[in-house]
Amino acid sequence: VQLVEAGGGLVQDGDSLRLSCAASGRTFSNYAVAWFRQAPGKERDLVAAIDWSGVITNYADPVKGRFTISRDNSKNTVYLQMNALKPEDTAVYYCAARQRSFVTTDTLYRYWGQGTQVTVSS
Repeated sequence: VQLVEAGGGLVQDGDSLRLSCAASGRTFSNYAVAWFRQAPGKERDLVAAIDWSGVITNYADPVKGRFTISRDNSKNTVYLQMNALKPEDTAVYYCAARQRSFVTTDTLYRYWGQGTQVTVSS
């Protein structure tokens, strides 16, 4: 599975962005997908995850109520809608995929995109 993220950019505090993760190569609907982020000098952290069907989702506490993960398997794409962005959301955002159920540990994801930068200015 090849993953390509898009949608990052420079926004102001309180703005919104929608990231997309487009997949190719295999039957994407068989894969759970997660978004991780990594800020400079920090570890890569889970942001949100979604199961293969799109029914089950999981969010990190800092983004609950502000971010929404969704998927459209007919388009082989997963989205991350980010609202009410804060400067602390600044990071490189990566999507990752794995077969079976989603997990919160990044090392258990086999496929990764190249990342997209999100910068939120105050």
